[in-house]
Amino acid sequence: MNEFQNQSEVARLRTQLEQEYEAMLRGLHGLASGTARHTFIRARMDNVSNYQASLAKYVGDADAALIVGTVYHTVVEEQIDH
Repeated sequence: MNEFQNQSEVARLRTQLEQEYEAMLRGLHGLASGTARHTFIRARMDNVSNYQASLAKYVGDADAALIVGTVYHTVVEEQIDH
């Protein structure tokens, strides 16, 4: 895989992370409660973990963790501002 394809895949994974975090936040404030809410959020967290593992293949473990943290912070800050 060439450098452009790697960058494209990293960008795609970042977008997926954003979508998972947004869904997770909606799940926190949605109509579901109890076990249903926990199951939904847990599934989103599992997806985030899988995306982080995929990112690590392209950028290494440390940078993958940094990207995941940065995306999380950005999404949460966006929610707070709205």
